[in-house]
Amino acid sequence: MTYFAGEYDVAVIGAGHAGIEAALASARLGCRTAIFTINMDAVGNCPCNPSIGGTAKGHLVRELDALGGEMGKTADECFLQSRMLNRGKGPAVHSLRAQIDRRRYSEVMKHKLELQENLELRQAEITDIIKQDGGYLITTQMLAQYFCRAVIIATGTFLGGKIYVGEVSYESGPDGMFPATKLAISLKKLGLPLRRFKTGTPARILRRSIDFTDLEVQKGDVPPQPFSYETESLGDNKVDCHISWTNDRTKQVILENIHRSPLYAGRIEGVGPRYCPSFEDKVMRFADKPRHQLFIEPCGENTEEMYMQGMSSSLPEEIQLKFYRTIKGLEKCVIMRPAYAIEYDCVDPTAMSATLEFKTLEGLYGAGQFNGSSGYEEAAAQGFVAGVNAALKVLGREPFVLTRANSYIGTLIDDLVTKGANEPYRMMTSRSEYRLVLRQDNADERLTPIGHELGLISEERYHKFLKKQELKKQEIKRLKATTISPSDDLNKMLVSRETSEITTGVRLIDLIKRPQLNYECLSPFDPTRPELEANIFEQVEIEIKYEGYIQKQLKQVEQMKKLEKKLLPTNFDYKTLSGLRLEAQEKLNNIKPLNIGQASRISGVSPADVSVLLIWLAANRGQTDGNA
Repeated sequence: MTYFAGEYDVAVIGAGHAGIEAALASARLGCRTAIFTINMDAVGNCPCNPSIGGTAKGHLVRELDALGGEMGKTADECFLQSRMLNRGKGPAVHSLRAQIDRRRYSEVMKHKLELQENLELRQAEITDIIKQDGGYLITTQMLAQYFCRAVIIATGTFLGGKIYVGEVSYESGPDGMFPATKLAISLKKLGLPLRRFKTGTPARILRRSIDFTDLEVQKGDVPPQPFSYETESLGDNKVDCHISWTNDRTKQVILENIHRSPLYAGRIEGVGPRYCPSFEDKVMRFADKPRHQLFIEPCGENTEEMYMQGMSSSLPEEIQLKFYRTIKGLEKCVIMRPAYAIEYDCVDPTAMSATLEFKTLEGLYGAGQFNGSSGYEEAAAQGFVAGVNAALKVLGREPFVLTRANSYIGTLIDDLVTKGANEPYRMMTSRSEYRLVLRQDNADERLTPIGHELGLISEERYHKFLKKQELKKQEIKRLKATTISPSDDLNKMLVSRETSEITTGVRLIDLIKRPQLNYECLSPFDPTRPELEANIFEQVEIEIKYEGYIQKQLKQVEQMKKLEKKLLPTNFDYKTLSGLRLEAQEKLNNIKPLNIGQASRISGVSPADVSVLLIWLAANRGQTDGNA
């Protein structure tokens, strides 16, 4: 017998990385919010790698922090080691990655939820969602019912979760927790287009069973850089990571036992991530590769568990032990937690708009792996956007939409809702057309004003941001006005860096433009240099060196914005528009793009189809306002 237990403005189902950001954003915007989780001890759990950030993912965390999100701050509080990836490449692909203490991360995030005003953290499995006038009625496993004006689904890999290890399979969430089995039935009744995806995780190995003697040591950066613009210092790196390699014997074990993989035996129906395959999948797909890299990473300061990055598997436990023990350093390893694959339900994200609200179910939102993405960072970014929009909906304010032109978060969401996800979606720098403009170092410049306008960036932080921007402008002005005279020491340094000497005074800005030079090497010859944050010098140097490329990309952004301003009607039947190909008609009717820019990015809509849309819009100017 059900009983009515209360009302909320916003309910968040799931307290993983998406759910946390959604709940915090909603509560901070003043909405009475509840976040439901099957197990409160698993709030903010990191069931896969014990790290935050990485290529393109670090951009998402920085952007989230610039908007007022929480992931970057908590990662800084729980960091073990920090490294900037891709330093050997251009600044557009520099990405921060931090090893974190996964148990502490969970503990800190749980406490932040508990302390947050307007937010209640509740342990309960949501089993049913029913649409009602003005909102939704949600029911828990204990038969408690709550009326909520908006609901955010952030179920991660729990929805219909099923674990596979060799011939063994059973219903489960990650890390041996209960799955959410009944909710999937309810979501299908609501008409949501669900599908099955699959992901996996490596084994955890007992630290004292590893021989680190001949392994390559991977140290952190000195000094380590934080994710959050509010973190002043991280202190010293606390741990080292190590690298090993597989070999022919490892490969042989896999080949001899591939028939015991549930993936190759056909027992797993879910689609797995192409960019993060299981180890047996790597061996089969890249048969010509003699070896594969393995990163050995600590899971925390107060645990002996070591994570085997790059070695996820769904082979039987005894086969896992066999192939791990062929690897240098792991000859006597002890498995604490076996690797496994997990299959789960998620939704076709093209059923949502850019606000992450379902097009046919007002007030219902999706975020994270439920939307077909993979990764903690992608989940957190979506959770923030869904949480903000759910709150704005309740408050009667305009929706919040980020674009491809101003953020990786906007690119991520646009990709999902416009192109869909045929496999778990992973953010990569190559997915952005504007990556030289959307660098991680300038995330605050791009997004902090938006976070402040939303009400999620405090006045104190915003004033600090404005001061930083002013200091940056003054520094560029100083560089343009400062002339350095030739000297023996200066010319000696220039020659040593394989660039030409100077015979007359040269503006400092022109020296910095030289690819062989940087702020650091010019320091002894720049006596008027002010004491500024390293981040300011970094931004100034990048903008000076890449000025031409940045200007070119900004022009592309402006061209794209013109297309985004050409609005399309939201309930138009594209089958009535002659000149469009049948595939384009079908795709446009399915996605219902808001504007020409979005329409042009839909798979199956050709440039010729876009031309037809532009001609039709011009002929019907004044009759289409985006709502006709």
